[in-house]
Amino acid sequence: MNTSSNVLIFDTETTDIIFPVLIEAAGIYIEGSPFDEQNNFFIQRYNPEKPISYGAMAIHNILDEELLDCPKSSEFKLDENIKYIIGHNIDFDWSVISKPDVKRIDTCAMAKAVFPEIDSHSLASLSYALCEPSNRKKLRETLKTSHNALTDAKLCLNLLRKILIKKDLHKWSDIYSFSEEARIPKAMPFGKYKGTSIKDIPPDYKEWLKKQPDIDEYLLKALN
Repeated sequence: MNTSSNVLIFDTETTDIIFPVLIEAAGIYIEGSPFDEQNNFFIQRYNPEKPISYGAMAIHNILDEELLDCPKSSEFKLDENIKYIIGHNIDFDWSVISKPDVKRIDTCAMAKAVFPEIDSHSLASLSYALCEPSNRKKLRETLKTSHNALTDAKLCLNLLRKILIKKDLHKWSDIYSFSEEARIPKAMPFGKYKGTSIKDIPPDYKEWLKKQPDIDEYLLKALN
């Protein structure tokens, strides 16, 4: 996975959601403009040395026995020159690969900010919503028959392009800044004040929440 690119569209498949271990990693190195044709990519499976949950198996259709001769999950490493990783709910994939020191750009958060009228912001839903009607059957076949981490990375790149057009963003530093801004919640995402505007939450509750050890870093920014 050697490249001069410092931007990577990245996706993973894992053993489960609660204690996920990597079983497939895929990425597209962005060389030049993200609107250029991108031909430098990878996909690799890994042996997690633990069983795959049936829930995860039903999503990615990867079987335990297919991974026995694959490299161990712990052997995965990002290229050292990668500065930005981009993905849909990228924090999940980032945590699966041990949270390397890179900047994360989240297409899900950006899509929620740019396309709030769409009723679902899953990658598949957004792909359908933003697809030309004449291409939906082809997209459906892709989603039904080719689900893997590389397919998701390609869909993520397509979504990123639509976000960049909508927001007229060009520099990676500006794209990252917009992602960071989009990730800060404007309403409380859980608890007894779920759905309440952050500015309307009682100060004592804010102070209590800020002291919790596992508080999300972006919620903390919203509370400050």
